[in-house]
Amino acid sequence: MNTDADATVAEVLPHEAYEMLKEPYTVLVDVRTKSEWSFVGFPDLSALNKRVLRVEWLAFPEMSVNPEFTGELFSNFGDRFPDTIFFICRSGVRSLDAAEYVSELIGELGRKTHCVNVAEGFEGDLDDHKHRGTVNGWKQKKLPWGQS
Repeated sequence: MNTDADATVAEVLPHEAYEMLKEPYTVLVDVRTKSEWSFVGFPDLSALNKRVLRVEWLAFPEMSVNPEFTGELFSNFGDRFPDTIFFICRSGVRSLDAAEYVSELIGELGRKTHCVNVAEGFEGDLDDHKHRGTVNGWKQKKLPWGQS
């Protein structure tokens, strides 16, 4: 876990996130696009009796910040915000941006929720052939996932 005093968002590896998601009041937010969920798949937390919250951070095709992001995300929480929110995307870049944004907003609201980025993301880094899913990431670590 990132413990840099200047960091507002911690980062963990996919298998660490999965273990930490076993704790109560933790959620995983997949910030990729609807087409990525459909064609690439998404993490599956059903073995933990949880569901992944799927909320687009960047809206396709413009790839501009979804103006409804926080409204859609926060509507899942009701009166009880989670203790920890994990954010995941394809490689960990978009999810870090979303986590930092939400962390700042949550701080302004005076809430104690921690935001954590899942480094490597769902598909991981590019390999030597410019393909994802072979070097690292949620899928490569053989963590539960599915497609719809």
